[in-house]
Amino acid sequence: MKVYINSYRSHWLSPYTILKTVCFWEKDDDVFYNHEDVPNHKYTKWVDRLNPICGALMKFLDRIHPKIDYVKIDSWDTWNMDHTLGMIALPMLKQLQESKHGAPLVADEDVPEGLGLRSTEAEPKENEWDTDSNHFARWDWVMGEMIFAFEHKLDDSWQDAFRSGDFDHKTKACAWDENGKATMYQSVEGPNHTYKCDYEGMKKVEDRIQNGFALFGRYYQNLWD
Repeated sequence: MKVYINSYRSHWLSPYTILKTVCFWEKDDDVFYNHEDVPNHKYTKWVDRLNPICGALMKFLDRIHPKIDYVKIDSWDTWNMDHTLGMIALPMLKQLQESKHGAPLVADEDVPEGLGLRSTEAEPKENEWDTDSNHFARWDWVMGEMIFAFEHKLDDSWQDAFRSGDFDHKTKACAWDENGKATMYQSVEGPNHTYKCDYEGMKKVEDRIQNGFALFGRYYQNLWD
């Protein structure tokens, strides 16, 4: 996989910017603006002359320095596509969590009860149209659950906390043919088998991971800053 996406490029150079730079003696920048309705304004003709030049320059720069959105997918990228996408989504989610400047509407049913996050658990609003006091906290929680899901998807070592002991299994014949030759075998625990696994605890983490992915899909269109 190869991905190259650069930032948005704006090559527009305003005539007003040029005039403000060239006519440095003007003390008030407002003299360059809102003069369309002023008859025979001294800068109107210069704006009209510069506009097509600025437009041509923008087209030229857009051609030689275009916005680049390049994505090349190799065949092996889809062998474990869920893991591959996770490697991209996780750092993006972490950056968005740090840089976000707002929050979408998060439904009460998407956050658990008892954490004081639901709108019904918020402080009374001063005005009906105001967002509730838990509005941003709900989005912080949702983003945290998304990050939790992808972190645990990419690194399954978390499962080790639910396992203990060692395996000691041996195969033992359990069926024979008429000649006394074993035809079926079964795995039995040896004397040193001490392995244990807290499957119930592991299931709770797996359910949380799955819910994080569900939230990722539900609020996918809100992942912007």
